[in-house]
Amino acid sequence: MSIEDRLNYQFKSKELLKIALSHPSLSSEIRPAPPDNQRLEYLGDAVVELAISSHLYQRFPEHKEGALTKLRASVVSKPALAKAARSIDLGSILLMSNGESGSGGRERDSNLADAFESIAGAIYLDSGLEAATTVILQLLAPQLEDLNPSEGQGNSKGELQEILQKIATHSPTYQVLSEEGPPHDRTFICVVTWQNKELGQGRGPSKKTAEAEAAHAALKAKLWKA
Repeated sequence: MSIEDRLNYQFKSKELLKIALSHPSLSSEIRPAPPDNQRLEYLGDAVVELAISSHLYQRFPEHKEGALTKLRASVVSKPALAKAARSIDLGSILLMSNGESGSGGRERDSNLADAFESIAGAIYLDSGLEAATTVILQLLAPQLEDLNPSEGQGNSKGELQEILQKIATHSPTYQVLSEEGPPHDRTFICVVTWQNKELGQGRGPSKKTAEAEAAHAALKAKLWKA
């Protein structure tokens, strides 16, 4: 299945799609350096934020700006966008240098999230905001379905600790399982445990983000009830 089939969108300009998939590392192996996706990523960042902001504004008419901002942040975070990119196996078709690919670049959250935003920007240029919004909402549907303003989006660690301390005095603990990528572009994978039981794992560009994602996964799984 082609990437256009996975996106459920056919590009009028195949060149835009190629640029959206082109990682900046290509410049280290190809001369003259080909266009990369950084400019499209810049544009797509705004397109994704507008699409999600509009969706949340209409979906939650009773909620104020602060709550909507927290909800949006959980959906447009790099781990969330990277997860959406993985759902269509975007990493396998990114155009990047052998060095970047060999160091795990196809699975790196930052690369996947940037490519997601680049594709959003490319679709916006190719067909406009409505078409881009349709694809964005389709790819982020699982994350949007998980949203629940009453569950304290944006403070998963605090919410998890509050729930568990009502059961026992022990607090959950967080541990870094692994670190991937070069020093300037790290991806951390963390696990949260409680009473010798693994409750969830998360990944992100910092320990703090990975821990928050692990807590969010734990809140969804509710394994402390098992």
